[in-house]
Amino acid sequence: MKLHLAQNQGQQLFTGYGAGYVAVNNVRYEKSVLVTPASVSDWPVRKFEDLSAADFRFIAELKAEVVIFGTGRAQRFPLPELARALAASGAGVEIMDSKAACRTYNILAAEGRGVVAAILME
Repeated sequence: MKLHLAQNQGQQLFTGYGAGYVAVNNVRYEKSVLVTPASVSDWPVRKFEDLSAADFRFIAELKAEVVIFGTGRAQRFPLPELARALAASGAGVEIMDSKAACRTYNILAAEGRGVVAAILME
């Protein structure tokens, strides 16, 4: 699926999504990524089942206001222990399938929000 942007004003925005990849400003990524309006970086998470609180340290490091967690093709919810750790981070955390996460991130970034997209690619 290709996402269309009116303008990106120098921000990192999702421009596409498909089986096994996302595209940010027309650059294709096939591994899990963290996307902020200013940067794209590798997120060394490979499997949903292996997620731990340590995998979400970026929330404090990036001072995220909102984290959009894309869980792949389907929306999946983390174990209660991890959900509690995410809630304790102080950031709003929204969990959705990656396609919806890409669209939601673009909207929040365009509004100037302190948003981070954590997109899991398995």
